[in-house]
Amino acid sequence: MSSDHVSVAVHEFGGAGRPLLLSHATGFHGYCYLPIADELADDFTSYAIDYRGHGDTARPDDWQVEWERYGDDALAASRAMAPDGGLVGFGHSMGGAALLMAAHRAPGLFDLIVAYEPIVFPPRDPDRPKGDGPTLSTGARKRRATFDSFDQAIANYASKPPMMAFDPDVLRLYVAHGFRPSPEGVRLKCDPEHEARTLETGGGHDTWSHLPEIDTPVVVLAGRADEFGPAAVAEGIAERLPTSTYVQHDDWDHFTPFVDPAAMAAIIADAATA
Repeated sequence: MSSDHVSVAVHEFGGAGRPLLLSHATGFHGYCYLPIADELADDFTSYAIDYRGHGDTARPDDWQVEWERYGDDALAASRAMAPDGGLVGFGHSMGGAALLMAAHRAPGLFDLIVAYEPIVFPPRDPDRPKGDGPTLSTGARKRRATFDSFDQAIANYASKPPMMAFDPDVLRLYVAHGFRPSPEGVRLKCDPEHEARTLETGGGHDTWSHLPEIDTPVVVLAGRADEFGPAAVAEGIAERLPTSTYVQHDDWDHFTPFVDPAAMAAIIADAATA
């Protein structure tokens, strides 16, 4: 049980070995990382969390998005899985930030965190110009929330970026576990407005200031950097963490865990055995 009496959904994906918690990006859910878990089944017993408002975890009716509460969800799930510590975490985007929050609050809980482009930004420079054009939150609000069927949703996403580049199993899992039956056919579990508010408030938490206090070893991963996205600050995150490794792949982008789950699994395995 997390804060606000939220019952956090944690999915067990099986495997053998050390416990691994897979922590998802904004707008997605835990089952999107099942292909990564399958690749790691000989070395890890994998679990995946659904954060509040995503997948099978409900969002309190009157809850206004506060990123610290995603940290509460990560902490509750992690303590339930590994009350004595020894946990390995893989966090993607928002999921990386939430794992870092949990590690700060509970030293010793994680043996290792692998964070792919975590949403942890420094305090905004008021003199720095904002990016031009549509924002991610604008796109989220315009996201189609209903389809006639699961198959129609899959066909729609497979026809346009960014999901047209996703591994087919990831796309299928995103739809199968990210929609529920509804009078219209099927409806997104993660409401577009909730996703938009999460994207809009991603720079408002204070995890950046706490990075030097996190004693967990962290591997920070990033794809090619742009001026305003999370890849642009990933190296700075690694520099502020006391025990970290920074790895950048210029041929990757923010969705690479969904495009090439096997490659991401190999990095997790290598990091855990280093």
